[in-house]
Amino acid sequence: MAKVGLYVKFLAQSGQRDALVKVLLGAADLMAGAPGCELYVVNTASGEEDVVWVTEIWRSAADHEGSLSVAGVKELIGQAMPLLAGPPERIDVQPAGGVGLRG
Repeated sequence: MAKVGLYVKFLAQSGQRDALVKVLLGAADLMAGAPGCELYVVNTASGEEDVVWVTEIWRSAADHEGSLSVAGVKELIGQAMPLLAGPPERIDVQPAGGVGLRG
């Protein structure tokens, strides 16, 4: 099974970045117990006041897909949607290794 990684860029409605960060940190709390989730980090970047990045690493694509069935995830998606200025941009990657990446 090949690990999967994602970089997801969320563009918040003007002035809603902090609210979106709060929702995504709630998702991170849920992912802490999700099977196969090895990394779920919420990031902001200087100079991009309405952008939030999420970095994810999963044991497999099936584990990532299964995360949508974790209790509370659909409710958090519902909270995030009105905060977004458009659809998230997703970059799929294949983790090759590095510090902090489990075998």
